[in-house]
Amino acid sequence: MLKHEEYLTTLFGLENKVAVVIGGTGELCGAMAEGLAAAGAVTVLVGRSEEKAAARLAKIEAAGGKAYFKKVDVNSKASIQDLLEQVIKKSGGVDILVNGAGINSPTPILEIEEAEFDSILNTNLKAVLFASQVFGKYLVERGEGGSIINIGSMSGIVPLSRVFTYSATKAAVHNLSKNLAREWAVHNVRVNTIVPGFFPAEQNKKVLNPERIASIMGHTPAKRFGEAHELIGATLLLASDAGSFMNGAEIVVDGGYASMTI
Repeated sequence: MLKHEEYLTTLFGLENKVAVVIGGTGELCGAMAEGLAAAGAVTVLVGRSEEKAAARLAKIEAAGGKAYFKKVDVNSKASIQDLLEQVIKKSGGVDILVNGAGINSPTPILEIEEAEFDSILNTNLKAVLFASQVFGKYLVERGEGGSIINIGSMSGIVPLSRVFTYSATKAAVHNLSKNLAREWAVHNVRVNTIVPGFFPAEQNKKVLNPERIASIMGHTPAKRFGEAHELIGATLLLASDAGSFMNGAEIVVDGGYASMTI
C-alpha cells in the first residue's frame, strides 16, 4: 500500500521520462507541455516560433521543470525523423508524444480551394500520421512501451459549421488513433485522443464572432470557454502509469458541450 504522499507521484509522476510536444509553442499544447514538465518529464517543445517557445520555456523553468525547443517542419517525415534522433541524442530516448499541430479556416464549403484543403489536410492529418509512424516505430522497437496522445476536436465527433476541412481532418485523427491503438497495444504503446471542446486559441479566433460565441455558450452547460490549463489533467492521465490500461480512448474536455441537446 502506497503512503499518502507517494500516491499521486507514483501514479501521475513522470520522472525520468521524456515528452515531445508537437505544437508545444501554441496555447493549448503549451499548457499541456507545462503540465508534463511539472510532473517531472523532460519536455521538448516542437513548433515554428522561437519567440513563443522562449516565453513558454521561461515559465517551465521558473516552475522548476526541464524543457527545450526544437524547430521542425511537421509536414516533412524526414524532419520528424531528424527530430527523434536529436532528442534521443540529447535526452536518451522518448516516452511520450503529443501530436498537437493544427490549423483552421472559416472558408464556406463551396469556396474551399484545393490549396487550402491540402494545407489543412497536411498539417492536421498527414503530420500526425508521420509523427505517429516515426515515434511509434521507435517505441515499438525499443520494447519499453510508451504513450502517444493525439489532439482531436469536438468537430471530429459532431459536425460544426464553418470549419469543414478542419472537422474532416480531425475526424480522421480520431479514427487513426483507434487504429494505432489496436495495432500497438501488444507492445504496450498506447494511443489515445484528447478531445477539447471550445477553448480560445490562435487557430479558432477567426471564427469566434459574437454570434458564434453566443451559440457556443448556449450549447455549453458550463456557460464558459475552457482554459488551457484544464487540459493538463487529461494529459497526465494518458501520459502516466495512471492510464496504463487506457488505449484507444477519447477523453472529452468540453464543459458538457457533447452532452447538450435541447
